[in-house]
Amino acid sequence: MVPFDFQTHTRVVFGEGTIARLGDLARELGFRRSLLVADAGLVEAGHVGEASKILAGAGVDVFCFHDFDENPDTDMIERGRDFAASLRIDSIIGLGGGSSMDCAKGINFLLTNGGTMRDYWGYGKATKSMLPMIGIPTTAGTGSEAQCYALISDAKTHVKMACGDPKAAFRVALLDPRLTVSQPASVTATTGFDAIAHAVETYVTTRRNPLSDIFSREAWRLLERNYERVLADPSDIGARAAMQLGAYYAGLAIENSMLGATHACANPLTAHYGTAHGIAIALLLPTVVRWNSSEVRDRYGELLLLAGKRSDNGDAGEGLALRLEELIAAGGLPGGLGSVGISKNDLPVLAREAADQWTGRYNPRPFGAEGALEVYECAF
Repeated sequence: MVPFDFQTHTRVVFGEGTIARLGDLARELGFRRSLLVADAGLVEAGHVGEASKILAGAGVDVFCFHDFDENPDTDMIERGRDFAASLRIDSIIGLGGGSSMDCAKGINFLLTNGGTMRDYWGYGKATKSMLPMIGIPTTAGTGSEAQCYALISDAKTHVKMACGDPKAAFRVALLDPRLTVSQPASVTATTGFDAIAHAVETYVTTRRNPLSDIFSREAWRLLERNYERVLADPSDIGARAAMQLGAYYAGLAIENSMLGATHACANPLTAHYGTAHGIAIALLLPTVVRWNSSEVRDRYGELLLLAGKRSDNGDAGEGLALRLEELIAAGGLPGGLGSVGISKNDLPVLAREAADQWTGRYNPRPFGAEGALEVYECAF
């Protein structure tokens, strides 16, 4: 058996209507003056108002920060730090998708430990205590609520920095599937497929272990069979709940086994072209599965069987890739790098940058610039 060290840092509160427990949970953690980090869309959806009212009813003063976008960068984090610096906050709440939760973690790093986000690039670099946080996902995607990493882009270079520390984990992850109903269909499709990719990639990384396998398998089981359901009927709370819990399990798997070549190749597309993360993942995952199959065909076969499928020719990697392409089509996501304006001339540059991404080092097939270029060319 593979040795591993596993410890959960986050309490999970799951179920329809659990947002009503936010005030009690905040009181239990001693929250009195909280920074609520949520993107502007959550204000329009009414979620910020609902959360603020519940917190106020519990005697918590709430200060809202919305000045950030998808893929938060270092400038946005510094604006959040500056906004909160004089408010004497004692806690932070991240409400929204991965961008809200990453932004909340990033602000926490700078408020409590000083410096810039670059100082925390890597793992375990926060030397001081951090403020307690609650994470409330309104998408079923990144699994950030289960992780102690914040993904923050450098505002100048656009390089994504993974900044992790056990102290940056949420004390509580509050999972209420009702909050995901307000997502636009396009967000449901892109974030849901990102979660699917997390389940697939974590199941085959070189850092996987027997416990992460449990989370990866259950995440795949929940996500694969409910993705098409939630797209066909956005009001299906059962499917919403399964997707949200599956995304959380996939996030736990990432925390223990990391990711692979799909995410390594996706990040340069976002940096150079502004390609939405979930779309970049959909463009690449089937190709990476085919590319990795020589190393982990049997494990891909296990995922295929969990989906109730068998490969016609005995090639489980091909069978899994075809199932993923069915899901991509169901989500209305594009296929082929050329379809989203990627230039073939840029592929060598993108490949060199992909080879430098931290997730690539955990890919089951040895991954470098040559392999990244092959993946890009096959995904074109």
